[in-house]
Amino acid sequence: MQELPLRELPKGPAEAQTAAFDGDDSDLQQSPVTRSYDPSHDKRDMRRLGKRQELKRRFRFSSIVGYIVILGLTWEFSLVTGTFSLANGGPAGAIWLFFVVCCGMFFVMLSMAEMASMAPTSGGQYHWVSEFAPRSHQKLLSYIVGWLCALGWQAAMPSVAYLGAQQVLALISVCNPDYVIQGWHGALLTIAFVVFAIGFNTYALGKLPLLEGLAVVLHVFGFFAFLVILWVMGPRGSASDVFTGFQDQSGWGSTGLATLIGMVGPATTLLGADSAVHLSEELKDASYILPRAMFSAAVINYVLGFVITVTFMFTLGDLNSDVASVTGQPWVAVVQNSTKSFAATVVLLVVMIIMFTFCAINQVTTSSRQVFAFARDKGFPFHTWLSTVRNDGVPANAVFVTLGFTVILALIVIGSTAAFNIILSVTATGLFASYLIVICCVLAKRLRGGQFPPTKFDLGYWGGNIVNIIAICFLVLAFVMLFFPAVPNPNAASMNWAILIFGVIVVFSLAYYYVKGRHEYEGPVEYIRKDV
Repeated sequence: MQELPLRELPKGPAEAQTAAFDGDDSDLQQSPVTRSYDPSHDKRDMRRLGKRQELKRRFRFSSIVGYIVILGLTWEFSLVTGTFSLANGGPAGAIWLFFVVCCGMFFVMLSMAEMASMAPTSGGQYHWVSEFAPRSHQKLLSYIVGWLCALGWQAAMPSVAYLGAQQVLALISVCNPDYVIQGWHGALLTIAFVVFAIGFNTYALGKLPLLEGLAVVLHVFGFFAFLVILWVMGPRGSASDVFTGFQDQSGWGSTGLATLIGMVGPATTLLGADSAVHLSEELKDASYILPRAMFSAAVINYVLGFVITVTFMFTLGDLNSDVASVTGQPWVAVVQNSTKSFAATVVLLVVMIIMFTFCAINQVTTSSRQVFAFARDKGFPFHTWLSTVRNDGVPANAVFVTLGFTVILALIVIGSTAAFNIILSVTATGLFASYLIVICCVLAKRLRGGQFPPTKFDLGYWGGNIVNIIAICFLVLAFVMLFFPAVPNPNAASMNWAILIFGVIVVFSLAYYYVKGRHEYEGPVEYIRKDV
């Protein structure tokens, strides 16, 4: 087979760049929806990556866009977590920080999309670090990022299931005002959510692309239902208070600092720029379709999330009574006060429960694929068992690990919700750290004039530099803010223990690496072939 040269990034804007692996970019003029599928592209990608095609390619452009949109669930998360930023920043802080995070995550997404086109693999960030980091740091950095990504996505599963469980508890409270929410109720419902999601991923995975279409329809109709109801029937705040009413209710002594600390809410809402990356090996024509799907879904998510955030801040009404709602969900109190209707509140709650169920199903898929990929490269203990794939293309053992991990964490809710939330902080810190590390590696290699694989989503030399630099600046700021407590001078209960959990994971991965991992883990770069 004739060897095709790797793409070398030009030293300036005037030099041409390669757009595709085969040197023919005529098919790039086609719409990703109407583009005919050529399996040779995916085969060539897998051959270059040194991987066998074990998972089934079930997804196309429309279904993978739906997958990303439903896993992101931005307008739903914006409602559920909308009050978290009010103490730090107020309504204006919540709105403008959401806009800033949208802009920052957009550049992160563009950076990830280019890498996804270069190397469309379920491994995602740890693979890209292994391939693009300086040679002397490839193995160790890749190993740490693999652990951060895997545990970050594993912790995201109980987060989504618990939020879904809280909506069920809110529904019970609306239907029975005498009901008192107990910790073990939330734990059992969290387990129920994940068991259903695991069951779907284990026995009905072939129906997942169809499910995405149904979920997107409900997602869009639900968005307009909430939007119309809140604007037509809800109380209306003044534009000056909503858009310029920055507040420091927590007592930081600086409205600017308080507003930045409020970034945690929108940052976690918009987390997951890599969500579809881990389905690269289940997507047809991945190197072309995936980056375009990531771009399209990001625009949809950011617009819907921002519109609902603005709507929610305008129609809050009495914040104190909303937060004190017996349902435990301030957004439910806002809907109740706006509609004055039991039936409308129940219907909207049911919509939210269904959407979180869809999100949980997608969450299992991404979480298990990250575990499968890292185990396939011998990054985990029991990697042979974890990387086993059934004949139907389902990595069942990795799926069941997600079930066990979520059940164990869900049981913590019975004893302490605070401890549960502390552990789940690894979702944001782990994934943000992985984004930061891999984009820094790509930018450093780009500035050195290094060689990259051909890509069908080329940002160009200068465009890539600008996108990467903006993404890094945003990630550094967001990463630091993730470790701030919600209030100054916190006690043990209000302290942000995210730094502890993050440190434990890094130390543990390093310890395991030096004890055993370095003898088994070679890094994906060692399997890459240059003859394709």
